[in-house]
Amino acid sequence: MKNILLFCFTLLCTLGVQAGDLIDLILIPPGKITNKVKLDIRGGIVNKSSVEQTYQVSLYWGKEKVSALLCDTMLNIAAGKSDVVKVVIPTADKVGKHKVILKVTESGNVYRKVNSIEVIQSDIRSIQQISGAWAGIYHWSETEGKHWNQDIKKMTDNQWRELVRSMNKLDMNMMVIQEVFRNEQYVGKHSTNVDNYQGKAFYPSKLYPGRMDIAAKDPIEAILSEADKQGMNVLMGVGMFAWFDFTPESLEWHKRVAKELWDMYGHHESFYAFYVSEESGGGLDNWEQLPEIRKKRKDDIVNFFKEFKAYCNSFAPGKPVMLATNSFEVPNGMDTYPELLNYLDILCPFGFARMPEGDLTGKQAADMLQKACDDANAHFWFDLEVFLFNPDNSLYPRPVEEIIRDLNLFDNFEKILCYQFPGVFNDPKMSIRIGEARTIDLFNGYMKYLKELKYRNKKRK
Repeated sequence: MKNILLFCFTLLCTLGVQAGDLIDLILIPPGKITNKVKLDIRGGIVNKSSVEQTYQVSLYWGKEKVSALLCDTMLNIAAGKSDVVKVVIPTADKVGKHKVILKVTESGNVYRKVNSIEVIQSDIRSIQQISGAWAGIYHWSETEGKHWNQDIKKMTDNQWRELVRSMNKLDMNMMVIQEVFRNEQYVGKHSTNVDNYQGKAFYPSKLYPGRMDIAAKDPIEAILSEADKQGMNVLMGVGMFAWFDFTPESLEWHKRVAKELWDMYGHHESFYAFYVSEESGGGLDNWEQLPEIRKKRKDDIVNFFKEFKAYCNSFAPGKPVMLATNSFEVPNGMDTYPELLNYLDILCPFGFARMPEGDLTGKQAADMLQKACDDANAHFWFDLEVFLFNPDNSLYPRPVEEIIRDLNLFDNFEKILCYQFPGVFNDPKMSIRIGEARTIDLFNGYMKYLKELKYRNKKRK
């Protein structure tokens, strides 16, 4: 009996490794959504054999039966290539907790992946809570990060695992790694060379020798391995080459880094998406003044994401690509958003609460971008700023009342992420406090809001 159990366990492990290598199931958005949001379901398949293969691909809602089929199709995939099956479904009649099942059959082998989704009844798109947060391993600005950089620098691998668990306590089950390289030599636009790159890595990279001076040996591995245990999703920050830089040099660098990150960490279930760290102004023109240069910057950003998404899909089909822009001067970019959003899965803008004088209101900018995303079948998420600026431009935690106000004001976002967790929120039970004491007050204040929200939602049922 013991030998039979050992054989079954070994077989399951083998199949699991094969399934993880060959197929992937992605839900956008993941976790919890309202029934006013369409669910984007993707099944990715990589043919790692040396010959063309035929795959029977089935997607099911809840159970593997004919009446629960969402999609059933055959894919012929050439040797070494990949493909993805995509289904977008409305969720108005799907309130509750569900499973989505991907089943792939090839030459008698059967592979499966299962993901969970919760749909709640609502009159709006937003679930009115923060679903995840950015985590900068060290803040790019010593001025802005004045109150936490020296603390975060001391964090060990185990303390990064603690931080992941702390986020999960607040139902923030998505983490965006801000960047995996710091380019401290960058001083101006487009001055970085891809082969002579001087940036320093936050992980044991083989591409470039420089390393950031931090206590953690591999915070990326620590974050992903703990996120696996907690059932969380991590958006990998592919950056930083240079701020706002989407030139061909930047594209080549991002391809190299994305592939290395996937080769090193792609086996983790929590590796959810690629996040390009460079950011952009809402006008997409890099604040250039000359019309011909403005057009060049817009052409650059479109070409960057067209090529970067295609490249990432070649080894990680279906994985989303996300960009965070600010919400300023959005009308200036409306000649470019329609094409850009064809190659961008998730747009996650920030700054709606501090629109410049003479610009749109935050709500107007959000509505304009929402329509552009809807038209392109792209996803529109919210990068909620949970900090404010001191007179010296250092950051401090925003009062929880203001955060709750924005959660209720901007109700059209299918997911709300915040910038950032470390240094702004602090779990009082962590072994290290990152930043000021009032970060603990924000953690406790937001925890109280969550409990009240859950109580209201329960009464609504």
